Amino acid sequence: MRIYVDIDDVLCETAASLCGLAAREFDRHVEYENVRVFDLQQVFCLTDAEMARFAVLSHEPDCLKNFPLTEGAVEGLKSLRDAGAQVDILTGRPAASHQATEEWLASVGLGDFKVEYVDKYGRTFARHPDDPATVPLAALLQRQYDIAIDDSPVILKSLAGWSDTRVLVFDRPWNRSFALAPNMTRVIGWKGVLAACLPQS
Repeated sequence: MRIYVDIDDVLCETAASLCGLAAREFDRHVEYENVRVFDLQQVFCLTDAEMARFAVLSHEPDCLKNFPLTEGAVEGLKSLRDAGAQVDILTGRPAASHQATEEWLASVGLGDFKVEYVDKYGRTFARHPDDPATVPLAALLQRQYDIAIDDSPVILKSLAGWSDTRVLVFDRPWNRSFALAPNMTRVIGWKGVLAACLPQS
């Protein structure tokens, strides 16, 4: 069994942390449960210039390394691997965030899991010579997975075409109005993920 797992808002509480960032840096106060769309510029009512700065700040190492762990994520990933699954962590973060991402994974006990950086959103970030390669979205969509776990409506639209893959929609406020494709199941937290992935005894 091969499983694709996203990082932000699947393994860690990214959106809740970014609500705090928007409040501190831009005086935009939005409760997590009111993040009803995936577009954070719209959520926080940021100008283009503010959004550009927000994007830089939200990818600073000190920000990335302080995202809280999602409850049950570490135990969940290890349970999937212990059950024999190949777990691929695929993030839409820029490859320049690699060191901070690796340090965060190590700090929570997931340092032995490999991370790949996928151009999920067509964003442009500065690259450095030592950054790992970025996988184009089209290349990702040519792969075969038994299960994919993601929260982003933008990516879920693409994953709807994976008719042979069971896509687990990790429940978040911004995807609750997303119309699930036939290959999709909504799951609540990592307990829901494990219930969907592992045979029940």
